[in-house]
Amino acid sequence: MIVVRMSLHVAVVGGGVGGLCLAQGLTRNGVSVSVHERDVTPTDRLQGYRLHISPVGARALHECLPPELWERFVATSGRGGDGFGFVDERLRRLLTVDNPAAEPSRAHHSVSRITLREVLLTGLDDVVRFGRRFTRYEHVDGGVTVHFADGTSTRCDVLVGADGANSAVRAQYLPHAERVDTGITAVAGRLPLTPRTRAWLPPELLAHAHSVIPRAAAGMFLAPHESADDGYLMWAYAADGLVLPPGRPPRDVVADAVAGWHPDLLRVVRESPHGAVSRWPIRTSVPVDPWPATTVTLLGDAIHSMTPMRGIGANTALRDAMTLCRNLVEREPLDAVADYERRMREYGFAAVTASLRSARQFVSGNALGRVAFKSVLRLFEAVPPLKRAAFRDHGLD
Repeated sequence: MIVVRMSLHVAVVGGGVGGLCLAQGLTRNGVSVSVHERDVTPTDRLQGYRLHISPVGARALHECLPPELWERFVATSGRGGDGFGFVDERLRRLLTVDNPAAEPSRAHHSVSRITLREVLLTGLDDVVRFGRRFTRYEHVDGGVTVHFADGTSTRCDVLVGADGANSAVRAQYLPHAERVDTGITAVAGRLPLTPRTRAWLPPELLAHAHSVIPRAAAGMFLAPHESADDGYLMWAYAADGLVLPPGRPPRDVVADAVAGWHPDLLRVVRESPHGAVSRWPIRTSVPVDPWPATTVTLLGDAIHSMTPMRGIGANTALRDAMTLCRNLVEREPLDAVADYERRMREYGFAAVTASLRSARQFVSGNALGRVAFKSVLRLFEAVPPLKRAAFRDHGLD
């Protein structure tokens, strides 16, 4: 049963993808909400890379956005990839998994982070307050008072910390929650997709994402991000004990490491502009035991930041937004938060664990294990019923 409480006010700290999706959903359902973002303007710190939105993320956006904004999202997003493949370092196929075509709310999308933020900010001029850096909160008279560095404060019934991996809300709410270095360092880059680069790139690398499984304790991930004006092939390389000497461009380090691989993989690295290649220290949150629910909660990277190896961080944050929005519309505040946190801990920390496992497997030095993994992939490729059973839910997260 839906309980309408017009007096409920939700304050969200952090104007990223998850926080803004929640604000859109609450606004659509008539719940009062304010978003408090530390950036001074909507364009501060925006980066021009693209996000992969999975069916989970698409479903959340479809549910939370008003119809006209959902249509705008679909119109401004590109194809998100039709499957996933595994190859060895000579680009020999190990396994290819196809994603069937689906309606937009159940499909994969590739969208500019800037464009998505613009969509999510639309219609929220009276909701989002910029230049508000959170300092602390306190429970007062059955509500929550939130304080900011500029001396202002706001009162709310529910406070949502959606302020990213270095969350200040989390530091007060769950001070024991840790975020640690995995010990893995990756190098990530972007190769612009121009008529010239498309002419020499293997068609399969333009069709969908691939994971390169070499003999050595290393790996490379590649994914095309198509759009009308700024398509690119994203790649990330990681290796056990990867050393990046000071003063040496990361691109050159990776080029040396993959010199014996297929020439097209080496060319992907060498032709990526130096400015589009960067060092990428990989960190992760540590799952924590259940805590007593209050009218303060966390969303997205603020509670379950994860490695980028499975590409599900933003989609998990969108799932958080959808789940919490539903609860705040249908339940009393404390019950809404308790149920949300129970669900979020289950799928969010499962995603953290799976992501870390993938990162460690990516650079595993277990030669026998890598040979066995390749053999299993080849078996699945050779026996379609096995492949369908093993990858039935591929891409849904």
